[in-house]
Amino acid sequence: MFKEACTNLLLACIFLYFGFCLKEPLEALYGGGIIVNPVNHNIEGWKAFGQGKIRERISKTASNSFSQKVQVEQGKIYTLSASVQVSEGSEIVAVVFKFPTGENIRGGDVVAEHGCWTLLKGGIVANFTSLVEIFFESKNTLVEIWVDNVSLQPFTKKEWKSHQDKSIIEGRKSKVRLQVTQANKAPLTGAKVSIKQTKSDFPFGCCMNHNILTSTDYQNWFASRFRYTTFTNEMKWYSTEKIEGQENYTIADGMVKFSKENGISIRGHNVFWDDPKMQPGWVNSTISPEKLRTASAQRINSVVSRYRGQLIAWDVMNENLHFRFFEDKLGENASAAFYYTAQQLDPGTMMFMNEYNTMEYSGDEASSPANYRKKLEEILSYPGNANLTAGIGLQGHFGSGQPNLAYMRSVLDFLGATGYPIWITEVSVGVGPYQAQYLEEVLREGYSHPAVQGIIMFVGPITAGFNETTLVDKNFNNTSSGDVVDKLIAEWKTGTLEMTTDGQGFIDVSLFHGDYEVTAEDNDTNSSATLSFKVTKDEPQASVQVQIDT
Repeated sequence: MFKEACTNLLLACIFLYFGFCLKEPLEALYGGGIIVNPVNHNIEGWKAFGQGKIRERISKTASNSFSQKVQVEQGKIYTLSASVQVSEGSEIVAVVFKFPTGENIRGGDVVAEHGCWTLLKGGIVANFTSLVEIFFESKNTLVEIWVDNVSLQPFTKKEWKSHQDKSIIEGRKSKVRLQVTQANKAPLTGAKVSIKQTKSDFPFGCCMNHNILTSTDYQNWFASRFRYTTFTNEMKWYSTEKIEGQENYTIADGMVKFSKENGISIRGHNVFWDDPKMQPGWVNSTISPEKLRTASAQRINSVVSRYRGQLIAWDVMNENLHFRFFEDKLGENASAAFYYTAQQLDPGTMMFMNEYNTMEYSGDEASSPANYRKKLEEILSYPGNANLTAGIGLQGHFGSGQPNLAYMRSVLDFLGATGYPIWITEVSVGVGPYQAQYLEEVLREGYSHPAVQGIIMFVGPITAGFNETTLVDKNFNNTSSGDVVDKLIAEWKTGTLEMTTDGQGFIDVSLFHGDYEVTAEDNDTNSSATLSFKVTKDEPQASVQVQIDT
């Protein structure tokens, strides 16, 4: 029964297997989909190229590999899965899609090990109809890649969205049975009931910058929509200590004050940035390790202590997969040590890695999901970090082209299997004719995934300098992307429901997780009662009783 359920769902409960060493390969999803023979102990349908050799289950790798050509159709989403292992040690194994144009698209990767099978999951969105060649590769050409039960399954965008909708219902909503009774517990038939959601449990927000302190229009626009934010630059080291020894938190403090007054929760961004070009001017390549160690200790103590207990998260180290300024100066454990210090200074706040291209661009091997997980494990293995309140931050800066939703989902599956909460921290989409459509696709994919626990967009008004993904024009009228965001805000909350109890005084309803206020009225006596209740993911079926004193 479990296998059948997993085969019939796109997510397929399959991300539960990521990171696990399996004695036997998983059965091919969808019967292999459009793959000619999903391997299954023989090689029909597969061919070797380069100096590759194919034996049953075994083949050479990289430029000497094995492949299969399949026909893809423009606009369809193709999800791939395969069980892989290597002949010795452990290596990152990737699946690659080669188009007739010569373009190679990396569709996903995983750390494969000798002696067990690991699930590789990924995919592509076809931009045109053509033959595409699928092969597997590793940078280490001395090991053999073993592959079994390959699957490539196409989905229309309608089918993909249908799964998203189903996942949202299962993961973001709960069934609630509400009963209205009299004081003597007798049920009230035909009672009028009004249910209103007062707060959403899912953090969906937007960044803000310093312009919000001087623009009433910006303030009103923001506060009417969002309850979660990240400051774009104002908490960063180069903003708060432009001159050595002269800290200035005036702007950041003002933005914190505005956020508090409007019930807006803040992600702290960031304590450190590993890019050497993104340091204060006086912190440069010529700074000595001793001076940097002293300065960075002052920095982390200053900013984290100042906002201790006031934020919901810290991006402790920004982009430490692409850059290593602090590691080069202070040693390989520099990032891990900063996480330890930050947690000690602010123990109640979640500590994030924050990285780009892990989810939005499969071709960036530096920040691949496998490398992200490896870095996270290194940080957690540092003395004192075993119980770190860690979070996974994926920026989500997508280009102007079609986002690879199959790859995005596979990354969320893979990193979600760690058990650490994922936030998509800086969503934006490049300028292009389909920007609004692609923004909606990305946001829906993130919201529908059960491992994602929050989404922050790095977008905003054109008057505040947001020139790539702009939500409102200079008069604060919505752009097409702004219409998308407002539509999703409305869609992902329960509007006011007006209902009537049945013959036993019951109402059954499915509600988004969050805080609610319900008012019930007895038509015969004009008596009413109001109470508040909460719907949570921990309670998939809840009961609420409203008692009217008649």
